[in-house]
Amino acid sequence: MTNLPVHGGDLALWSALRRHTQARIGLGRAGAALPTRHRLELQAAHAAARDAVHSPFAPDTVAAALPGTPTVRVRSAAPDRLTYLQRPDLGRRLHPTDRAHLPAGEWDVVFVIADGLSSRAVHEHAAAVVHATAARLDDTWRLAPVVLAEQARVALGDDIAHAMGAAAVVVLVGERPGMSAADSLGAYLTHAPQPGITTDAHRNCLSNIRPPLGLPYETAATKLTALLTRARELGHSGVDLKDETALTESAADQLPR
Repeated sequence: MTNLPVHGGDLALWSALRRHTQARIGLGRAGAALPTRHRLELQAAHAAARDAVHSPFAPDTVAAALPGTPTVRVRSAAPDRLTYLQRPDLGRRLHPTDRAHLPAGEWDVVFVIADGLSSRAVHEHAAAVVHATAARLDDTWRLAPVVLAEQARVALGDDIAHAMGAAAVVVLVGERPGMSAADSLGAYLTHAPQPGITTDAHRNCLSNIRPPLGLPYETAATKLTALLTRARELGHSGVDLKDETALTESAADQLPR
């Protein structure tokens, strides 16, 4: 919000600037308050964020978007949504019954699709990211069945990968909704995760995957593939593993054409 006048030519200026950002800028005022239109837009955004947090996860919807891909469904130790929101620690633990259903093997990577704080983000974007990333990995990669995790947080992937014997895990999770985005998907890569030991410093994160306003699927998949490949070469992920795809693209742009 701003105290600058928004009349005449200023209206056109702010309107032009708003095309480049989802931030609420140059909204003006009606008396001492926001104009009613912008106040209603703010309330609608708040309602969308609340709906994203509380909407139930639909694993059948995600599985249907992954035809031909084996899937496994698990729950965290949080028995319901209210407990999940109040007890973050339970969202990081695998339900003991479901642990026994996970197929163990010599997997190179397991993709975990977790509802997190926005089932909407997962329903709309997760399957496309799995498809695009798997298509970029060559035949040397042994891909585990995709795990669909309910009431799950990022660290639940550590438990899942450890139980399955996977060398790396990519957790695709619904991010905390904001007032400008309720459908933002995050991707967290962890190499050699250890439940209770691995910290956020051992992870690499791609955020705001949500075309057309956020990161496109193809770009996210290219970055994930590069990070997975480099993590396997180095034997670790996290703060010492950098995304170099932007540097590669920049160097390519400077080559003579």
